[in-house]
Amino acid sequence: MTRQALQPDGVATPKPPFSQVVVSGDLVLTAGQVGFDAEGELVPGGIGEQTRRTLENLSACLAAAGCGLDDVLRVGAFLADLGDFEGYNAVYREFFIPPYPARTTVGAALPGGILVEIEAVARRPA
Repeated sequence: MTRQALQPDGVATPKPPFSQVVVSGDLVLTAGQVGFDAEGELVPGGIGEQTRRTLENLSACLAAAGCGLDDVLRVGAFLADLGDFEGYNAVYREFFIPPYPARTTVGAALPGGILVEIEAVARRPA
């Protein structure tokens, strides 16, 4: 099966060697998104602001592949500080509605002031 890489509008182009979105058949996989603006600068603020921008970037990645947050099957999330879990969850609930995707959230050593990173697997609607 072939795969297609996409670079969504409004999402910073990565410098390392990876694709923001890969589509294979009806599956859509995103790279881990963080709170970077379109120019690749980390948004100011704390966990709420970074989570919001991260999920906006994730939504843009999904839209580039023809799907949305309702098509997400699984989310993987990484928090620099697990003490930020409630703030992260509060914003997460603004973007995802029940039934929620399957999700794993773990603590991770994220670089450069990044507080949250989120990746997703979705299925494009028929």
